[in-house]
This record gives sequence, C-alpha cells and structure tokens, in this order.
Amino acid sequence: MQGLSHRMLLAGIALCLSSPVVAQSWPQRPVSVVVPQPAGNSPDVLCRVIADKLSRALGQQFVVENRAGAANLVGTQAVARAAPDGYTFLFATSAALVMNPYTFKTLAYNPIKDFTPVAMVARSNHVVLVNPEVKARTLAELIALEKSAPGSLSMAVDGPRNLSGLIAQSINKQAGTGFVLVPYNTTTNAVQDSMTGRVQATIQAASIAESFIAAGTLRPVAVAGSRRIASLPDVPAISETLKSVDLQGWFMVMAPAGTPTDIIEKLSAEIARALNSPEVRERAPTLGFDVGVGDAVTPAGAKRFLEDELAATGKVIRELGIQPE
Repeated sequence: MQGLSHRMLLAGIALCLSSPVVAQSWPQRPVSVVVPQPAGNSPDVLCRVIADKLSRALGQQFVVENRAGAANLVGTQAVARAAPDGYTFLFATSAALVMNPYTFKTLAYNPIKDFTPVAMVARSNHVVLVNPEVKARTLAELIALEKSAPGSLSMAVDGPRNLSGLIAQSINKQAGTGFVLVPYNTTTNAVQDSMTGRVQATIQAASIAESFIAAGTLRPVAVAGSRRIASLPDVPAISETLKSVDLQGWFMVMAPAGTPTDIIEKLSAEIARALNSPEVRERAPTLGFDVGVGDAVTPAGAKRFLEDELAATGKVIRELGIQPE
C-alpha cells in the first residue's frame, strides 16, 4: 500500500511538472481549425488569414477544415467530441454558441460545458438594405412607410431563427411594424430578389452588402447593432432609431473542454498578436468585421463575453416568443 501511494505521489508530481512542457513543445504536428460554414464566405476567409499567421508564428500548419451544415451543428458537434489535446479547435459562430441553445429542443453539445473559450476574434456587421425604388433613405422613413400601408413591405432574411431573422423580428416588435419576413436558404437568392423588387428590403452581412451598395443596386438604411461601422460611416446604427435593437454576429475560437490550460493561453496570446497585425487590421474591415475586441481576446474575457451573450440572446429570443423546435 505504501508503494502504491508513493507511485501515485510521483505520478501526480510528474503531471504537474509536465503541463508547462506541453505548452513549450506544442504544437508538434498540424492543428485543425474547424469552420462550421462553407469555404469562401467571409468567416472562412478571416479564419484562413489568422490561421496563416498562427502557422508562421508557431511553426506548424493550422489547417482550416470546412464542416458546414445543419445551422452550424455539423462542425460544432465534431469539435465538441474531439480529443482535448490541443490539435482541434473551432472557429465558432455566435449562431452555434448562443442562438442554437435556445432554438433547438435537443442540442448535441453544450456551449459552456463542452468547450473552453480561447479568444474572441471578431464581430460581424449586418446592414438593413432596401431596393432603390423604395421611398426611404433611413430606418425611420422605412418604418413610417410600412406603417402607412401595413403589411405592404417584405424583408428577405435567412430564417426566423437566424441572425437576420431575429434582427427583423426585433425591428417589428420595437417599432410596431409588420414587415413580412421572407426566409431564404441562400444569400444569393435573397439579394437577387431584393434587387429586382420581389422583396423590398433585406438584412445582409456587410461583407456581402458593400459591393451592391457601391453599385447602387441596394441602398443601406441602417447598420445592425449599437454603433456605426468604419466601412459605412454615414449609415446610422439601428440603435439610433430603436434603442433596444442590438444584435450582432461574432466569431470565437473554442477548444474542446479539457484542453490543457497552458495550450489555450499560448494560442490565445498568438491570436491576439495576429489580430493586431497590420494585415489582419487592414483585411478585416473589407470583410465586414471589427477585430478590436479588447479583453475578450483573453480566455477569461472570452468566457465572460460568451456568458453575457448567451444570457442576452436568450432574453431577446424569449421576448420575441420564439419556441425551440
């Protein structure tokens, strides 16, 4: 019995001593970063820019894997079940972490219990757009136009339980309007129908919207959230008209729960350096993202941010009367 206790003590000491060694030697092989969205879209592009920076800084390839499907569930579940060894991470969307828990009756992962936050990466900006023939240049004018003929204006969204759908429903609730929400499976079709006038308005990510704004085929009337964005400085935020509508997308690097703390801290520090690099600072706004996330780039700050967003999103969804399915 004494020998067993001695061996257990030695094992415990060895485990304690090995933790810093893990961080010093990590990574020793390529690291997978799963993006639960299709290749080529803005989150994927941003992730690849950051992954390239990490590969150079840490001496191993950070390989981006696209596992899209089922409202971000496919990729997110895969990482939740991955070995917590520091070789699989998730480039998580706000939909996966704070919307799905309230809109799905059963979810194969828990955003708090199954993951450890590494770093908040970026916020995604969305824009309320109208067909140029619509006689409104501001959100207030668009609201007044809808109220003058209730139910006459339709708005293309990505679904009632996704971000643009929630933003549109929040506008209806706070403004007392009745915009008819038309769900689209693809952004391409939503934008096309908005340009042709089949629907009068739409809500799209700024990265998608800006080329159509520049071409004059869609007109911006408001930016979702509580502040204006650098790429569209003359477009007011929704909160300048409706103070309680403040919904934004964002992206966070997450690790499977149980991943060694020293690896998480090392990766978080390298992500912070990548986000502060001139290349990322220059590229992110062109993709419609803000990367100045302050304390949330640290694991502790990211955890607080996630918990706050989970509570705030839950409140919005309950107020809208949306039930999980």
